[in-house]
Amino acid sequence: MASFPLSVNEKLIARSRAIGELLAPTSPFDKKCGRGNWTVAFAPDGSYFAWSQGHCIVKLVPWAQCLHNFLLHGTKNVANSISTRLPRQNSDSGQKNKPCEHIIDCGDIVWSLAFGSSVPEKQSRCVNIEWHRFKFGQDQLLLATGLNNGRIKIWDVYTGKLLLNLMDHTEVVRDLTFAPDGSLILVSASRDKTLRVWDLKDDGNMMKVLRGHQNWVCGCAFSPDSSLLCSVGASKAVFLWDMDKYSMIRKLEGHHNDVVACEFSPDGALLATASYDTRVYVWDPHTGVILMEFGHLFPPPTPIFAGGANDRWVRSVSFSHDGLHIASLADDKMVRFWRIDEEYPVQVAPLNNGLCCTFSPDGSVLAAGQDGSVYFWATPRQVSSLQHLCRMAIRRVMPTSQVKNLPIPSKVVEFLCYQI
Repeated sequence: MASFPLSVNEKLIARSRAIGELLAPTSPFDKKCGRGNWTVAFAPDGSYFAWSQGHCIVKLVPWAQCLHNFLLHGTKNVANSISTRLPRQNSDSGQKNKPCEHIIDCGDIVWSLAFGSSVPEKQSRCVNIEWHRFKFGQDQLLLATGLNNGRIKIWDVYTGKLLLNLMDHTEVVRDLTFAPDGSLILVSASRDKTLRVWDLKDDGNMMKVLRGHQNWVCGCAFSPDSSLLCSVGASKAVFLWDMDKYSMIRKLEGHHNDVVACEFSPDGALLATASYDTRVYVWDPHTGVILMEFGHLFPPPTPIFAGGANDRWVRSVSFSHDGLHIASLADDKMVRFWRIDEEYPVQVAPLNNGLCCTFSPDGSVLAAGQDGSVYFWATPRQVSSLQHLCRMAIRRVMPTSQVKNLPIPSKVVEFLCYQI
């Protein structure tokens, strides 16, 4: 990773500490075309890490063992060499759930990945699961892969076996997201201008097609309680959907170019969106108001020029589990870590040609993909204040409208609504 220029306001910002890297294998005849790493993902329980190495290949590695290798052997770690140190899957039933490395050939270019489990990420909403065509237990972990040909393949993470092949999309499946409530509802976003809702507990039956985008759909994300879905795409589109009624709630207006990534905060009170207009916006999804703006070009381009600042296109955005930090990845060869209450990044890191990023489940590590390889950094760490922890606890169960009706001082209301 090469050095990179910093703006005047960012010269004193701390550099993030590199944790390690997983480098895709190369050969003298390896074609660069097709090696784009458009997607990286952590299992919700932190047991596995998956990424697209390019050329149709997805690599699954046990995350704890991966971290151990970084500490033991230093930051550099070639992906192929990991297999010599990780246990392979065997026929011993007692080893079924022991994390094992797998290399999956998806048969086409992989654009999106998502882990899913019948165990809710938040234990408050448990759903009874019954599988029809194959046995499924509470300890099962699935990996969904979205492909260039419009297909979605569902894999058993523990065995590496193909379970389902979903084939209704007609163009690239650009993003995938599982409902966090353990219901095994999967939503896919495609360049065919649609979102599709799949019920994996019912043999992968397609339940609904969500229409509204006039151009490519680039990303989608569930709210933590699974009640809302955000979808983003070309032509500045940011849509919010009611996932109980499968209807559009509102369209968020504010971006000046294609919107390519989105993610809710852990309490569901905030929504971050990344756009080619060089900005990350943080919205109140319940009111459609922009609460914060993180610019990647100083001064920010005027709307008429925002589409042309292609050296600052923001490619990806991710919310940390602490609800205080956001990571963004842009074409100016930088990864930035922001605090939701500060104007400038608190840490930065260099990355050429970065395409995607995501926080680990505990928020301690950020993974970013680039041309088949993955790089990892330590994230900003601090003890959350009691006020913020209370705010998150309240906002997990109360939308903005209810908070504003509470008989409490106006300053407290503003704090709970992330307005101060």
